[in-house]
Amino acid sequence: MYYIGYDIGSSSVKAALVEAETGKKVIVLNEPQNEMEILSLHADWAEQDPEIWWQHICTATKRAISESGIDASKIQGIGISYQMHGLVIVDKDGNALRNSIIWCDSRAVEIGNKAFAEIGEEKCMSHLLNSPGNFTASKLKWVKENEPEVYNKIDKYMLPGDYIALKLTGEVTTTKNGLSEGMLWDYKENKAAGWLLDYYGIDPSLTPRIVENFTSQGVVTEKASAESGLPAGIPIVYRAGDQPNNALSLNVLNPGEVAATGGTSGVFYAVSEISSGKSTRVNNFVHVNYELETPRVGRLLNINGAGIQYRWLRNNMGNESYESMNEKASRVEIGSEGVVVIPFGNGAERMFNNKTIGTHFLNLNLNIHNNAHLFRASLEGIAFSFVYGMECLKEDNATINVIRAGNDNLFRSEIFSHTVATLIGHEIEIYNTTGAVGAARAVGLKDGDYDKFGSNITANDHVMTFFPLKDKGPYEKAYQKWKQDLELILTHK
Repeated sequence: MYYIGYDIGSSSVKAALVEAETGKKVIVLNEPQNEMEILSLHADWAEQDPEIWWQHICTATKRAISESGIDASKIQGIGISYQMHGLVIVDKDGNALRNSIIWCDSRAVEIGNKAFAEIGEEKCMSHLLNSPGNFTASKLKWVKENEPEVYNKIDKYMLPGDYIALKLTGEVTTTKNGLSEGMLWDYKENKAAGWLLDYYGIDPSLTPRIVENFTSQGVVTEKASAESGLPAGIPIVYRAGDQPNNALSLNVLNPGEVAATGGTSGVFYAVSEISSGKSTRVNNFVHVNYELETPRVGRLLNINGAGIQYRWLRNNMGNESYESMNEKASRVEIGSEGVVVIPFGNGAERMFNNKTIGTHFLNLNLNIHNNAHLFRASLEGIAFSFVYGMECLKEDNATINVIRAGNDNLFRSEIFSHTVATLIGHEIEIYNTTGAVGAARAVGLKDGDYDKFGSNITANDHVMTFFPLKDKGPYEKAYQKWKQDLELILTHK
């Protein structure tokens, strides 16, 4: 028997089949073969057509079944991971009324900032554990203000994973996870934050019905079965945003455990006991194993300008492989002979209180520097932004005992991983897993056996561990230079 998991990213949709009993990967693939388009009609806008996600889900599912050679009737359940903070709005027939306003769209920053100021820090931080910020609730308010003809047709708002669940089951539902990711969950009252919707003038009836994780959240309809190739009647058991799901995929479930991601954006996600938020630069979300008796939250420090910076260099400097770029970078000394890259050119950065910093290449000497220096400085700049983020997390009283990361492009770079490990003083365990695999495995958590779940991950996925290097001096010197240049830029923003 098998479980299937999906990860709806902004670059692609991934699908994974795993063995139900052991969690062993059977197949992992993504659609489309190239990256999905992000529409940016104005500066700092980012949108995608949610129907495209569904089309890729269907194609990826059929491919996974065909290429693995399994009997589709033996797929027993579905898990869904998805890009966080996005907004999808549908009419009474379940049709999307406009493109999704996705996670890296910055249009609602001022709406959230105004709400935080007018509602008050004490109320927001004690009930939401966050500022309303540039999240789903504020994006919905933007639609109300700027597209009233669209807003008036809304039957329900939801997050990206909720939309895929709707396409599969025909039911409009959401989760505590999703509402917290949209800044719509009141931790004190243990219910949707109706008072924030009231402040924004949004009808609370637009909020979908809440379903629990690790239970049946609805079953695949005949129509969805015909389109996707999945068996009709099988349940969706699990749904979570990509970062809580990434943490689950890495067996990060308990306080003191931290998941790190080095994708298009970078993330530290530290599981903690529940407590009022202290910093608007760090966001708190319902973790996948959140219970009233053991209210686990994930403290998330997001870095928009991470892997996208290195990818931009690759695409615009000869389209070399990452391996080749890493090899060239390794020939350059720590500190890149003075070249500094500030890698924040992917929209407003939460850890700078939603300022748009931009990417900056500093101290280039055209007589001595070449592309290898840029490669190294880029890897170091992204690594330094992770270290800066870890400092923000520790200021917010997050406990750090162990860091686990996926085997993605950034963490495959020894320069990147050794720089981060050395400067933060913690080893980094690398696991060869993906969000889609984690979502598929999560279907098996209906039994609540987290220990078995974690031991299967260790047995199947552990690749290596990066340890802090003994000679920290050159790394510390380069980091302080980077931070000094960053502070100069921040003073002019």
